[in-house]
Amino acid sequence: MIRIKSSFVESFPRKYTCDGENLSPPLEWSIDPGCSGFALIMEDPDAPSGNFVHWVLYNIPHSVTVLAEGLPQKPVLEGIGSQGRNDFGSFGYGGPCPPRGHGSHRYYFRLYALKQSTNYEPGLSARELRQKIRQFVTGTTEFMARYSRN
Repeated sequence: MIRIKSSFVESFPRKYTCDGENLSPPLEWSIDPGCSGFALIMEDPDAPSGNFVHWVLYNIPHSVTVLAEGLPQKPVLEGIGSQGRNDFGSFGYGGPCPPRGHGSHRYYFRLYALKQSTNYEPGLSARELRQKIRQFVTGTTEFMARYSRN
């Protein structure tokens, strides 16, 4: 069983949002036995237009169990993996930025343990990534944090 955790619980610190520095948060997880790699997707199911993808990271080797704060917004992160396009239209992390007056939004970080390492091209959408990895998923874990701009 894998577990994912962050340095914050329940609500996003401002520095990880569009109202702050928009840094990707530090994350840490445990290794799942038999796992050869990981993929990570962060989404907001409360967005007015429906599910909004904030981060797609994949091709993560099994030896990586920690992500540092403030990863660059570029297609390939040497030694870490490849990044897809978020719904802001850019590579990498895009922090919480719900419309003002729309209340508190939930942001889910979902980590997928894979039985096979992957080498997909950068720029995949969350939907494309889920389609590609579905046959390799051996376990998932998630955590949720909230953010509001009211």
